[in-house]
Amino acid sequence: MVLTSSSLKNPAGVLIMVAMVALLGLYSLHQLPVQLFPSIERPQISVMTSWRAASPREIESEILEPQEEVLQGLPGVEEMSAWANRGTSWINLTFGLETDMQKTLIEVIARMNRLPLMPRDSDPPTIMLGGWGGDTPALTYFFIQALPENEHPVSDYLTFFEDVVRPRLESVPGVSRARLESGGGSPEELQVRFDPFLAADLGIDLSAIGSLLGSGNDISGGFVDVGRRQYTLRFAGRYQPEQLGELILEWRDGRPVYLRDIAEITVKRGDRQGLAIQNGNPAISVRIDRQSGANVLATLSLVKAEVEKLRQTVLAEKQLTMEQSFDASIFILRAINLLTGNLSIGILLAIGVLWWFMRQTRATLLVALAIPISLLSTFVVLKLTGRSLNVISLAGLAFAVGMVLDAAIVVLENIVRHRQQGETGLRAAEVGATEVWGALLASTATTVAIFIPVIFLKDVEGQLFADLALTIAIAVSISLLVAVTILPAAASRWLVRDAIPDRLAGLWLRITERIMRLTASAKRRWLLIVSMMTVPIAVTVLMLPSIDYLPPVKRDAVDAWFNFPPGASIDTLDKEIVQTIVQRLDPYMKGEQQPALKNYYIILWPNGGTMGVRVKEQEQVGEMETLMREQILVGLPDTMAFARQGNLFGGFGGGRHIAVHLKSRDTDALLQVARFGVERLNEVMPEANVRPNPGLEMAEPELRVVPNDRRMLEVGWDRSDLGRLIRSFGDGLYVGEYFDGDKRMNIIFRSDQWQSPEQLSAMPLATPQGGQVTLGELVDIERTVGPSQVQRIDRRRTITLGVTPPEGMTLQQAIDLIKTEVEPQLQARMPADGAIGYGGSADSLKSALSNMAENFVVALLLLFLLMAGLFRSAKDSLLVVLSIPLATVGGVLALRLLHLVSFQPLDLLTMIGFVILLGLVVNNAILLVHQTRSAERHGEDRAEAVRQALLLRMRPIFMSTLTSIFGMLPLVLMPGTGSVIYRGLATVIVGGMSVSTLFTLLLLPALLRLGEGQQRQAEVVDMPERFPMASGNKGNRS
Repeated sequence: MVLTSSSLKNPAGVLIMVAMVALLGLYSLHQLPVQLFPSIERPQISVMTSWRAASPREIESEILEPQEEVLQGLPGVEEMSAWANRGTSWINLTFGLETDMQKTLIEVIARMNRLPLMPRDSDPPTIMLGGWGGDTPALTYFFIQALPENEHPVSDYLTFFEDVVRPRLESVPGVSRARLESGGGSPEELQVRFDPFLAADLGIDLSAIGSLLGSGNDISGGFVDVGRRQYTLRFAGRYQPEQLGELILEWRDGRPVYLRDIAEITVKRGDRQGLAIQNGNPAISVRIDRQSGANVLATLSLVKAEVEKLRQTVLAEKQLTMEQSFDASIFILRAINLLTGNLSIGILLAIGVLWWFMRQTRATLLVALAIPISLLSTFVVLKLTGRSLNVISLAGLAFAVGMVLDAAIVVLENIVRHRQQGETGLRAAEVGATEVWGALLASTATTVAIFIPVIFLKDVEGQLFADLALTIAIAVSISLLVAVTILPAAASRWLVRDAIPDRLAGLWLRITERIMRLTASAKRRWLLIVSMMTVPIAVTVLMLPSIDYLPPVKRDAVDAWFNFPPGASIDTLDKEIVQTIVQRLDPYMKGEQQPALKNYYIILWPNGGTMGVRVKEQEQVGEMETLMREQILVGLPDTMAFARQGNLFGGFGGGRHIAVHLKSRDTDALLQVARFGVERLNEVMPEANVRPNPGLEMAEPELRVVPNDRRMLEVGWDRSDLGRLIRSFGDGLYVGEYFDGDKRMNIIFRSDQWQSPEQLSAMPLATPQGGQVTLGELVDIERTVGPSQVQRIDRRRTITLGVTPPEGMTLQQAIDLIKTEVEPQLQARMPADGAIGYGGSADSLKSALSNMAENFVVALLLLFLLMAGLFRSAKDSLLVVLSIPLATVGGVLALRLLHLVSFQPLDLLTMIGFVILLGLVVNNAILLVHQTRSAERHGEDRAEAVRQALLLRMRPIFMSTLTSIFGMLPLVLMPGTGSVIYRGLATVIVGGMSVSTLFTLLLLPALLRLGEGQQRQAEVVDMPERFPMASGNKGNRS
């Protein structure tokens, strides 16, 4: 073989190649981005539009519907979700994974440019690729707090954050942006606050002031030639803030009435729309996003260093501090270190198994060379393909530890056999490697082919599992090259001629004879075949665990969510909700009671809020979760609160969240159905968290102002004039923009000198005709209610019932329970145009199971075709495939045993273990089938051929199995941070290989001896002698 011959002729080149691999591998390992999970691309585009002071109903009719109209029918769109909140609208477009998102983004921008005229004071839509947070994932959160000696409220420092702190944070390498999350008011405004009583006394028509303020604009007159020079002609019509007060509104008795006579002009922020608290103190919440592909650990380290500089300088000058909320690097390091330790232990155990069988240090070390070289080469390929070092890719390397030894042992033992026959070291190395090259190539192709369907899984799970499949496939492929190049070169000079002893030869002989007796008669053979083909399938079906979406990877924190009473102001929520929680958490924060807290935060907005609590001791998270549910969040006025331990997989398909979408145009009927749904879900699953979104009460307080057209026209106004007046008495009337050369601000005309509808009705107004009336003479003011939020899915109003199943209940169990016990009753109460749909993890699980089933079938067919090509016989390939159910039942039984110790459902990562088993367990069957056919070609009868196959291949079968099992065993037995991610997968492989190895030694001989006594003239084909063995042969080739 060319590769082997070249390596033997140039040992120095081989040594240099090994050194280069080591150097490049270590360099790549250092350069690989480190993160917890692989980067996930979300095929989503979001459109956000702000319209200050607008109600959800106005936003739905004026913003959402026109935008939905132009966006409907986008190629590849799977769902269009929309929300209308106070002053803000969101549209989230979800596409198929195969969609070209850059092309689609251009199409979305083009369609948005075709929108009809939007409200004058609404902001231009913001279009984001990648969903709500854009395409840059959140790196961490910080909170800015005032120090005890600082008497100013922290909200006074919002401009300081925007001008000073944010640029410093965004200059850190790896950070894409830093943005304000909550804790302050709206953006800065140039506010003109008028006194309606003074205006009325002076006879100032307020409806005209808005137009007057908005009329001041700079206008370019072009260019004119004046003498020898060309001048720009420019009309400076825009008012400066200091000039606005001098604006003349009217003349009274020969004297001007200035704007400053009735109004105060200031630059300040609008009313606060949210509240942030950290550790009991008012704070400003700051979210820091990382650039795609940036190293999480390195970027976090740089961010923390920059924050420390800020603390020592500009923050200290302002008597402020900045504290991190959640340090992701701690969890990442725990998970990576645990997995790295498991990988190291697995390597030592696999090498220990080799030495136990071989009892030769040199031979063991030669084989063990395949592990570091294969792993370091894998790091190089991961770097070249733009992958990261994460829990999934490291788990793939840990699974590959046992697999990369297969080819090396086959080559080594074949070289030893030739040395024992008297050949020189060089000749034995070349012939020994060349003889088995074909079988090793076919075996490696079989193993790698199994991972092709996994790499091409669709949606989030495909991106999540691709690193696992890729790392194993790379490591196994590299191990083949190591076995036929580096190993022969090293063995030719280092390996001694002594035979590798087989101390268990007597045991292999006794087992072989026992198996031959068990399969001696046709009746026994058929009994074994029928029982081993039917019992595993039956046991698998009966004992298959319930299905879940993704493993529950728990964070060392408890998360909580709030649904507040409709219409509650931020000040009221702060006083009645936040301060109550702060007082209840205070003794835990001070360490006076257990569990002691490390930190906590609370973030509120008008319709809801969120909270996170972290304990000092990780083992007390469960105790804290119970405390939150039973004490801290109990008895809050008119508030629904939910708490549970955080899930790191929450961002991938919703974690364990089931969304039941109730859709109808009849809002009142929909609310009634949703109320019944919440009650029914709580009855069926008492321990589950059930959250309606939006809330179930159409109770957002609303003052509806209805104009009296006749009276209004009599005084000289129309509805448009009166509408602007009403806006000015609320959050303020937008009249234009002001740009100071640095930032742009809205000019807002407003008055807030009333506290009740009666006071508003009594407001005096000067009419265009020179008279004076009260507002109540022109309008009727009604107290009513409206929605606090409107949700639309695929252009239909929707209420979503969010369900988080209780601990110990899988997602599939919860979905089945909802569909059988709840959905029929909901359907019976739905209006005529109503519909029920599912989202969140429920929808993701359905899609994932379909993809997984398709890819499992593809993997099985690929395996069958590859083996048919290897054996040149479909019949022999079928014999090998028939051994797969034995592995399946082993994986299921192992899962059941693990479930006795800890909750272990059949999640998608665990299902991947059954796919991996396909490529592993068939190797033992291939050995037996191939050796039997080879002996028959040399004239042996069927019984003797089977006997020789068992006797010669027993040792390599057990060596292959034990090295793989012991290499993966730490992944099953070592608990710790992140271990739940891969424990189920490893359990399936270990259990499947263990059971399959034991029972394949009974099933395959029985199958092979079915034609005993008959000549195989038609079936037996002439296979070349250079293709005699398959992967997994680690014993003497004789």
